Amino acid sequence: METTGNPGPRRAAVLGSPIAHSLSPVLHRAAYAALGLTGRRYDRFEVDEAALPGFVGALDPAEWAGLSLTMPLKRAVIPLLDEVSDTAAAVAAVNTVVFGADGRRRGDNTDIPGMIAALRERGVTSVPSAAVLGAGATASSALAALARICAGEVTAYVRGPARAAEMRQWGERLGVTVRTADWADAAAGLSQPLVIATTPAGAADHLAAAVPQHPGTLFDVLYDPWPTALAAAWSARSGTLLGGLDLLVHQAVLQVEQHTGHRPAPLAAMRAAGEAALAAH
Repeated sequence: METTGNPGPRRAAVLGSPIAHSLSPVLHRAAYAALGLTGRRYDRFEVDEAALPGFVGALDPAEWAGLSLTMPLKRAVIPLLDEVSDTAAAVAAVNTVVFGADGRRRGDNTDIPGMIAALRERGVTSVPSAAVLGAGATASSALAALARICAGEVTAYVRGPARAAEMRQWGERLGVTVRTADWADAAAGLSQPLVIATTPAGAADHLAAAVPQHPGTLFDVLYDPWPTALAAAWSARSGTLLGGLDLLVHQAVLQVEQHTGHRPAPLAAMRAAGEAALAAH
């Protein structure tokens, strides 16, 4: 068991703006408790893009193990790093920073393998085709995950030609065949065997009425509010349902492993802590 008297980095934190809503401290602290890492600290800090270089530059790698990053910092942090994993480079987004013993800052993206792990946990290891609702950073991570598990075409439902072009470009970069369709036609995408919803709260609520009689799998990346109207309708028709907490927990498991060196991280304890925090919210 680690104690506060042991040498080595003891601290980690999540950065972003806004950050008060983040469940990351709950999950990481639960992991530390379950692993007996009593000397570890995990905090959260409100940091925007302008403040990020100064904040990161002031951290002592002898004290800090690493960072978790949320919006709007996942791309802004890249120029501050010494190296970036292939996974993070593929989507130009870093959500995990690890400070090495050599002082180097290494960036990774645990959202992509976290999404794959969450789907695998529910028995979804491959699909013939899929739909992505929305565009942006989370949608590009969804495409990266689908590159590994989707054998056929992915249809992305987006607003406007600029978003459509961006998603097709991500598809080309990630090796995924992406067809884009207008957001007004998103109800048609709900018949796909896997639907990944990456839209902001409320944006997909109107699709609840269009859930098919026998739906496949929905991965709605929101966790607050939960369930979303779409998720509730999906569950009511006995479709397989994953939410934002599933993604958050699985990506946090990988962060804990990288920050502490302890494998495997305690998935069950972290999930239970997250569920309890949401229930008390």
